[in-house]
Amino acid sequence: MSTQNQNGYMLLYRSDEWYNRLSHEELQKLIGQNQAWFERLTAQGKAKPGRALERTGAIVSGRNGRFVTDGPFAESKEAIGGYLVLDVETIEEAIAIAQSSPGLAYGGSIEVRPVAEECPLDVRARELAREEQLATV
Repeated sequence: MSTQNQNGYMLLYRSDEWYNRLSHEELQKLIGQNQAWFERLTAQGKAKPGRALERTGAIVSGRNGRFVTDGPFAESKEAIGGYLVLDVETIEEAIAIAQSSPGLAYGGSIEVRPVAEECPLDVRARELAREEQLATV
């Protein structure tokens, strides 16, 4: 599974707001652990700044952005609550870093995704152009 990725990996923090069940002492301990974890990754050159995401927003869909709904969906148990960008070469290393996240001990989960080299729209446009070119030859 050793996928090389020159663009890094993104950790997407999924949350059902499990942190609301922590005591003040547990929360302070976790904040300190998270800060130390992130500072260590940054010092090693493996992490770029990430941010937490608000629990409110909007979903835009349909032709010309016709549909706008509140998001993330209220019925969603695990909305994406934040992200961190990793500058590592393999998915195994990204997974190992995600596995070391202090928040996992409290019920959080992290999705590990490679950052794409290019937009899939550009890839598809290139494929179609090649197909059209072959069809005219």
